[in-house]
Amino acid sequence: MPLLLTGRGFRRDLEANGCLAVHAPLEGGAETRLLRRLRGSGYQTRILSARGLGDPEVFLTQKHGIRPPHLGHQSVGRGAAVGEVQQVVPMLGDLFETDLPVAVWLLEGQVLSRSELLSLCDLCRREPRLRIAVEMGGARSLRWQPMRDLLQS
Repeated sequence: MPLLLTGRGFRRDLEANGCLAVHAPLEGGAETRLLRRLRGSGYQTRILSARGLGDPEVFLTQKHGIRPPHLGHQSVGRGAAVGEVQQVVPMLGDLFETDLPVAVWLLEGQVLSRSELLSLCDLCRREPRLRIAVEMGGARSLRWQPMRDLLQS
């Protein structure tokens, strides 16, 4: 990876495709460098982990219910054995309050299934301000490709 990464090519590809599959060096740093460049060009950014994401579209953009983890020896009289459902705001809800474009970097994207990755691509197509970079694994140098191209091969 070059010492100074301008991020212009990455931003251009992200804007053209909406959802990118990224292979970054394992020592890290590429995601924060690129997100800093995107923030400098007017994006609102967020880094999230794909682990435990559930349904990506619902968790990112809609109000949804979750159940707290079972910690053992709890009363089952009120909320059944699985606990009461708690309503949670979407993870990206506050970023869509303004008209600025939104860029999300998903770490550990290799745990997502093909259908979840396709739903992220569809979400980027339906929401024109949203751009998603999914980290799909490590590589010796930073490289990316459109998510649809990765899923078709």
